[in-house]
Amino acid sequence: MNAQVTLWSDYVSPYAFVAKAGAYALEADYEIGLHWRPYTLDIASYMGSVEARDPHHWRRVRYSYMDARRLANKQGLTLRGPKKIYTARPANAGMLYAQRHGVFRAYNDLVFDRFWRRELDPESVEAVAALMAEIGAPEGFASFLAGEGGTEHDRLRGEAEASGVFGVPTFVFDGELFWGGDRIGLLRERLDEKGVRRRAFQSS
Repeated sequence: MNAQVTLWSDYVSPYAFVAKAGAYALEADYEIGLHWRPYTLDIASYMGSVEARDPHHWRRVRYSYMDARRLANKQGLTLRGPKKIYTARPANAGMLYAQRHGVFRAYNDLVFDRFWRRELDPESVEAVAALMAEIGAPEGFASFLAGEGGTEHDRLRGEAEASGVFGVPTFVFDGELFWGGDRIGLLRERLDEKGVRRRAFQSS
């Protein structure tokens, strides 16, 4: 059985966006099961609400986006700062629906890309449902979110916090947390130390 790695992510996190390629590469390089899970951020709790932000908070916010934009530019990605603080429960629960219907990679790529181009409202159930239809998922996302999907999303958020998760992206392997895309290198070292096999590639 392959080693298991859980990745907690949120579509409105710039750092989760720029870590996506590294996560895909990790799964391609190692014989692991990489399980993407939603962790909807309470951004105001650590960055402050817009109304309550003091100059210190605004310096942190500006630096965070500047830093993430540098990483995005290196990957040829567009990262435009959002116009408001979003709570992306619909889009994040959509991750679970997309996984259930076998369209996760397409969903993951489109939601990240469109949100950071300011072309998707992650709080809009209708917008998420339309994207699902675009990538071939069956109808029913709104009912899923209102029922078992929303319940599962909330349960997973509690599970994440119980395991020590406080931000995204966070990778969890063998009970150990690695927060941030810049920790993927450390995770790779740990996988090697634990004897997790690399995938064999045949040259053409």
